[in-house]
Amino acid sequence: MNAQMKLSSPVQQAFERIAARAPALIDTTAEQRIAKLQKLLQATLDARPQIHAAVRQELGLCDTDIDAQLMMVKGEIEFYVKHLKKWMRRTPVKGSLMTLGKKSYIQYEPKGVVLNLATWNAPYAICLVPAIGALAAGNGVIIKPSELAPYSAQVVADIVRSAYAEDECTVLQGGAEVAQELLALPFNHIFYIGGHQVGRLVMKAAAEHFASVTLEMGGKNPTIVDASADIEDAARKIAWGRLSNAGQVCIAPDYALVHSSIEKPFIEALQRAMTAMFNADGRGFEQSKEYPRLINPRHFERVKDLIDDARAKGATISFGGDTHAEARFISPTIISNVSEQMKVMSDEIFGPVIAVVPFSTRDDVLRTIRRRPKPLALYIYAKDREEIDFYLQHTTSGSTVVNHNMIQSGTNPNLPFGGVNASGIGRLGGWYTFNECSNTRAIVEEGPSLDKNPNAFFPPYTDKYKKMAGSMLTRPIVVSDALINVINGVIKVTSSFSRK
Repeated sequence: MNAQMKLSSPVQQAFERIAARAPALIDTTAEQRIAKLQKLLQATLDARPQIHAAVRQELGLCDTDIDAQLMMVKGEIEFYVKHLKKWMRRTPVKGSLMTLGKKSYIQYEPKGVVLNLATWNAPYAICLVPAIGALAAGNGVIIKPSELAPYSAQVVADIVRSAYAEDECTVLQGGAEVAQELLALPFNHIFYIGGHQVGRLVMKAAAEHFASVTLEMGGKNPTIVDASADIEDAARKIAWGRLSNAGQVCIAPDYALVHSSIEKPFIEALQRAMTAMFNADGRGFEQSKEYPRLINPRHFERVKDLIDDARAKGATISFGGDTHAEARFISPTIISNVSEQMKVMSDEIFGPVIAVVPFSTRDDVLRTIRRRPKPLALYIYAKDREEIDFYLQHTTSGSTVVNHNMIQSGTNPNLPFGGVNASGIGRLGGWYTFNECSNTRAIVEEGPSLDKNPNAFFPPYTDKYKKMAGSMLTRPIVVSDALINVINGVIKVTSSFSRK
């Protein structure tokens, strides 16, 4: 180790180790990468007891909800095992008039060194899923788990250490100071899942090194409940989506736009659904073994402040609103009679609270949604196909689910996951993560000359070439694939005879 390395920090040393190894990772085969991913999966499953204990300590989740997170990791790795060999192959692309006689294809190559800054609300999926794609693409990876979930951060570090050498993938623990030091380093790609404040810092840091980024930053996800919706079904699914992980999910329904004709029965159905899930025995939500907690006192106070602010400004607490600071407990809460001046309508809630906003017309819905940045997710509950299609056509979001919620992420690796503008940049999941972590290199290989004179296409231009180039502006350049194939076949045959 040289003197410079001795003086560098552990963060810099970790980066330098992986950066030094990264060029060699280009040559690893699909079989080698798959073997390591399978080892990572086995290490994750072997650590299941430690994972359960850590997440119970941090979020109060029941084991079944924790296992759902592990299913996302398992499904992602199994998808890569099935498809990686095909994805790593050179991909031929169709020719054009401008590339007659030439061979065109795409070669996927690793970007180099990838950083994953992970958040705390789903620590195993958020730490591992982006890393899986980056490693499958042949990159070196550094994972920085959130310090707000320290028990899980240690378990993730142990899992990764058992599957990968520290110069290929490593976990660095610590707080904001570690993240800041990492962001000062010349990574080739950065993943960040979290809030806008840090997302802006990540983009600024990435710009210093022209690193590409994948950002998923959440936001206020609207849920439209049309007059034609099945009220009981919608209420049950929205209650589940809003209360999962105590609402600490980036794609959870944030506020419900409910047709005014069904506002009252919807709120009543929502109350019944929340009670049936977490207080069926009548002992109270705080006694439920399956109802989670807020991650820490700061986040508890933030969500409590949203409720208090709404109440102070004239909102109606239609259900819940109970809190217990020491237990980091906030009961399922429904807020109605809200206004745009309330924090609950401007801040991402990220807690077990939902605001209900009545509407009369489609334009009311569009105006409410468009006042806010484009959301990560949007949900539509309706039986009327015309209403469904209208909202699909006139709204935008990273993802949308019709007549359900929160089933679009981590469940189907064929679907891209991500946001739009303020809610995110880039896409995650399966092929999309692989593509984010790869340089899609366009390659064209020269073929036989289209003219007997090898200098025909270079200055000084011949009259024949001038005429041919000029004619391209007066006729279609894009022609059928069949014609391109015929012309290429003729060129191939002609060049074969000319060599004889």
